[in-house]
Amino acid sequence: MATLKITRKHHKHLNNPFPSTPRSLPFIQGSLFFNSQTLPSHQIFPVGRDFQLLWSSKNGGHLSISHQSRPTRALWSTVPGQAFVSAALTETEIDESRGSFAIKDGNVLVVCDHQTIEDIRVIKQLDGNHFEEASDLDSSSGYLSFDQTKDLKDTQSPVLLITGKLFSKRKKKLPDSSIYKHIDFDTRGPRASARYWVLFDQKNLNQIGFQVRVGEPNFEFSPRSSPTRFGKYQKLRLKLRRIRKRRLGWFRFFTRPRGFVAVSSSEEVDTKVAEVTEFNRICLSYSSETNERFYGFGEQFSHMDFKGKRVPIFVQEQGIGRGDQPITFAANLISYRAGGDWSTTYAPSPFYMTSEMRSLYLDGYDYSVFDLTRQDRVQIQIHSNSAQGRILHGNSPAEIIEHFTETIGRPPELPKWIISGAVVGMQGGTEVVRRIWDELKAYKVPVSAFWLQDWVGQRKTLIGSQLWWNWEVDTTRYKGWKQLVQDLGAQHIKVMTYCNPCLAPVPFFFQAYTLPPLHHQFLCIITSTDEKPNRRRNLFEEAKKLDILVKDKHGEPYMVPNTAFDVGMLDLTHPDTASWFKQVLLEMVDDGVRGWMADFGEGLPVDADLYSGEDPISAHNRYPELWAKINREFVEEWKANRVGKEREDPEESLVFFMRAGFRDSPKWGMLFWEGDQMVSWQANDGIKSAVVGLLSSGLSGYAFNHSDVGGYCAVNLPFIKYNRSEELLIRWMELNAFTTVFRTHEGNKPSRNSQFYSNQKTLSYFARCAKMYKAWYFYRIQLVKEASQKGLPICRHLFLHYPNDKHVQSLSYHQFLIGTEILVVPVLDKGKQNVKAYFPEGETYSWKHVWSGKLFTEPGSEAWVEAPLGYPAVFIKDGTFVGETFLENLRKFDIL
Repeated sequence: MATLKITRKHHKHLNNPFPSTPRSLPFIQGSLFFNSQTLPSHQIFPVGRDFQLLWSSKNGGHLSISHQSRPTRALWSTVPGQAFVSAALTETEIDESRGSFAIKDGNVLVVCDHQTIEDIRVIKQLDGNHFEEASDLDSSSGYLSFDQTKDLKDTQSPVLLITGKLFSKRKKKLPDSSIYKHIDFDTRGPRASARYWVLFDQKNLNQIGFQVRVGEPNFEFSPRSSPTRFGKYQKLRLKLRRIRKRRLGWFRFFTRPRGFVAVSSSEEVDTKVAEVTEFNRICLSYSSETNERFYGFGEQFSHMDFKGKRVPIFVQEQGIGRGDQPITFAANLISYRAGGDWSTTYAPSPFYMTSEMRSLYLDGYDYSVFDLTRQDRVQIQIHSNSAQGRILHGNSPAEIIEHFTETIGRPPELPKWIISGAVVGMQGGTEVVRRIWDELKAYKVPVSAFWLQDWVGQRKTLIGSQLWWNWEVDTTRYKGWKQLVQDLGAQHIKVMTYCNPCLAPVPFFFQAYTLPPLHHQFLCIITSTDEKPNRRRNLFEEAKKLDILVKDKHGEPYMVPNTAFDVGMLDLTHPDTASWFKQVLLEMVDDGVRGWMADFGEGLPVDADLYSGEDPISAHNRYPELWAKINREFVEEWKANRVGKEREDPEESLVFFMRAGFRDSPKWGMLFWEGDQMVSWQANDGIKSAVVGLLSSGLSGYAFNHSDVGGYCAVNLPFIKYNRSEELLIRWMELNAFTTVFRTHEGNKPSRNSQFYSNQKTLSYFARCAKMYKAWYFYRIQLVKEASQKGLPICRHLFLHYPNDKHVQSLSYHQFLIGTEILVVPVLDKGKQNVKAYFPEGETYSWKHVWSGKLFTEPGSEAWVEAPLGYPAVFIKDGTFVGETFLENLRKFDIL
């Protein structure tokens, strides 16, 4: 039974500028049934040593999980009388265009929305590795055994197993609402049923794991269906069942059907459904409070609270505009769905925490949607026939982040050099860099590094200047490269470069696309009819010969479109890829480079053929983690191979920063940046979105994050122009002076944007903001260490420390904390010279305005504060060591 259709729309030139929201599976809701003769009316079951599950038959029956330290506070509970597990078979379509993906649910062919509970069983540990198993837990009775060594790894006894059946009834016609008016919800298909298993097991003191598996569907066909035709699929189904049982654990069944089926008649539905060997949707439903706020979900740019929304978890381009107009209109018109929307992001995560101190995350990499549109319940829709994740216990948001990152991983401490001064983003070649360096010295700007992304060289093409994606230095553009690196190093200034996991054929011939670029100036390979004159290596050809490029369905290198050009992507699942690419990085580092942008990671095609053979849709979400892992391994291996002082000297440590990520990326990535915001004041893809992305990612385990000073994406179309103004640049400088890294970027159209070096005014403000950044360096070192130990972010939403303040819960980009000691209220609107600051409830210290010294002593109050250019609204806790030291440093730099 094939249910997936993938359509590539890379080269559509005219598109719908107002694309509709992709069709989605409706909120599936069914009833819960149980046998009162076999289940008690009320019972508490232990799960491990520290958790418990309550079963109650009241109001139709429900389950509730709590930590034994606070047994009356539910960490997770089902809706009374309602099914908490359901399954479906749904047609799926994926439209792909240049790193943007629209995943659509089609007709629901089979749905099992009702649920029975037959048994709740405590399984005890017999020894250190084995758990008791009842003799009837085998395939002959309809159950599938589980692999104890894998599925119950790090589990504390006892575990809890809930078993029963899912089943469907004939559906009445659904109301014609916008949620599912385009979906045929199985009014003609056969009735179906399937076994299910839910396993709860304690993972550690503060986490309880859950695993959900749904077995093969059984159908009740109409009399018109042909038994003979149905019977011919029985042997295949039995064979697949034996293979799965032999090779996989009880919940790991990731075989995904391919293709697309159009349904035309009841008999055809029955015939097609007869081929089904597994469901492709699992839905988990449970209760929520009406006023409960949901935070997290990775790096999100438009919202902090997601209650009332459907949140898809899929790595992709953030989009150009993301709903801000008129740019989203233009982007969508020129390139299919290139504008994105409020939910598109480079670094999502299937994790959340709530204002009620509830938290949950999914394991694995399947596409999932968190449906929070109902006031009293949540539904997670997972594109698989199994689900696995964890429920977290914590008494505060900070505790929850600490417990979450304890499992997924935390970043290492950043080298002090990258947080000691400005990282200057430059292009132009050796002489340009030396000239700007002289100007910065004249203004006494504290500089930690020069980031030279055009180190590989530039070529002029039909659509402008772009990078050569052949990762070696261009010795023509950067004449005397090694000497430049040495001269900067003598002044304790590092050199940083750029790379990504894509490679360009060199030479690469122009393809006649007329698509003008709106977004990444550097997404594509330089196109030319002549060869790069000073090339030493052709990395694309080397990778092709080694067979380490992602393949298409024909077994050839998959040439992935980026803007108007095609590139080859490294297959990061191939065992030879990592060692080969590490040698590429080593050549770069041997020249003295100490850092780089590890760009991309979000564009793996969903129909790619990978060496590992894994489902490319799941691999798509895993790809940025693999990309981070290769870079991180190189950093660690390089450091381990140093000797003497070089090994011990933190100034000789490497660092890379990246934008794409998933749940476990904080473990492998060292530093993140937020991608390519518009050079605008707008909310969804401008300076405001940079603050939201910073804070949402911080609540999701991304402790070290920052944005490009001034934004990245400029547009210069006949009627639509987005160019970086001087005012926007200065306000963005003020904002980023209070983030982990203070790094500039010229943007995709440098000549159209105001730059820090444009004139004496911009240089003066740049020096001032760089000194503000330097003034809290002592505190930044402390916070970086704390982040590596606990996972807490540098920049924090006030909810992290004032979770009971209702006003704080509603804040978005308006203000944020640096650690616990500094409060920043940035100016994010054009022409504004003041801001409204809020001083949270529950704080015992008074807040002191840095520039005027005025004290604000009343918790829970608001005040308008003057904030002219160069004087951002910043507050410190009065009388604290951190606050007083910060003021002293500002005086030392002559800016207070």
